[in-house]
Amino acid sequence: MYNNRLRQRGVTIVELIMFIVIVGVAAAGILQVMNLTSRNSTDPIRRKQATLIAEAYMEELQQAQFTACDPNDQNAGTASNSAVNPNDVRFCAANGTVERFGPENGNARPFDNVNDYVPVNYVEGTSVRAFAVADANGVLVDRDASGAPLGAALGVPLTNFVTTLALRNTTLNGIASPAIANPNADMTVLLITITVAYGPGESVVLEAYRTRYAPESI
Repeated sequence: MYNNRLRQRGVTIVELIMFIVIVGVAAAGILQVMNLTSRNSTDPIRRKQATLIAEAYMEELQQAQFTACDPNDQNAGTASNSAVNPNDVRFCAANGTVERFGPENGNARPFDNVNDYVPVNYVEGTSVRAFAVADANGVLVDRDASGAPLGAALGVPLTNFVTTLALRNTTLNGIASPAIANPNADMTVLLITITVAYGPGESVVLEAYRTRYAPESI
């Protein structure tokens, strides 16, 4: 009887090996879950950063004018059409101050008009790197209104973010907006789309409308 009790103590080699295998498989599963959780935990942070970047750029555009004539034109505050007639306050005073896509010579950010943020001969609805400037290596880097790379002022450069801007004349509650490139057309409603990509297949899209009113308030 005593000898039988001795033989029943502990575990066999087979049982020990099975225990190690089971624990190993369970530990591997737990580590995979922890690794996945750790990697995904950064996504909300980067998404929040991308949202803040989009909001900052949108605020910059919203503060720009949206007039038929350049704000320096004497009729900028009254012109409801981008045609030229210096004797009629409903039109621009000179052809050189008619607002079209692309910045005027010598203009720099922050631009004085929304459509200055896209290049000359811009095709409506296409996405362009409106806020980026090439660095010493020729790589486009998103920058703030002062020209500094995003986050540089805080000592924490925000890398791996790609921001694009698209402008498109559209309708709002049935109000149509003719093409901005047509110098004889009114520009009533403009759809602004800012997209900030922060990872493979990950992006934040922010849209807003700019409308003219009263009649072209500056």
